[in-house]
Amino acid sequence: MNLISIVGHSGSGKTTLIEKLVRELTQRGLRVATIKHAHHKVELDTPGKDSWRYTQAGAAMSLLVTQGGVQLVDTQAEQREPQQLAERFLGKADLVLAEGFSHAPGAKIEVLRRACSSQPRCTPDEGVVALVTDVEEAHPQLPHFALDDVDGIIAFILQQAGK
Repeated sequence: MNLISIVGHSGSGKTTLIEKLVRELTQRGLRVATIKHAHHKVELDTPGKDSWRYTQAGAAMSLLVTQGGVQLVDTQAEQREPQQLAERFLGKADLVLAEGFSHAPGAKIEVLRRACSSQPRCTPDEGVVALVTDVEEAHPQLPHFALDDVDGIIAFILQQAGK
């Protein structure tokens, strides 16, 4: 499973970068999946609705299927590392981009903007393989990409993924 996490401080531009990467990668014919780590409580289903009631009754997993898509709620998922989640649920993807998961094992690209912080969140020992940054002095031994260098970032990701 080809997976890379995009990490960084809150407000650094992780979601915006992933959105641009997904758009460009899918235009190139790749099937891209995403995983988002949230630090706050998020309501996964609407209280009182059928799928919510199934989960409340003890269903290990519940699928909500609509004309617009499918939502899986797995309240008993014990494996919550991005690689484990991708292998379990996203097997048909060519590439998985995970947002967050700073402390999880695996390759990471850190988005570091001086406007948010000049101190990286992660180190190379923690899996950072490149920076998308305007902070030249951060991890100078790693590749640096400008905040708007989508093509360069994609080339690096595809090289990392062996594609």
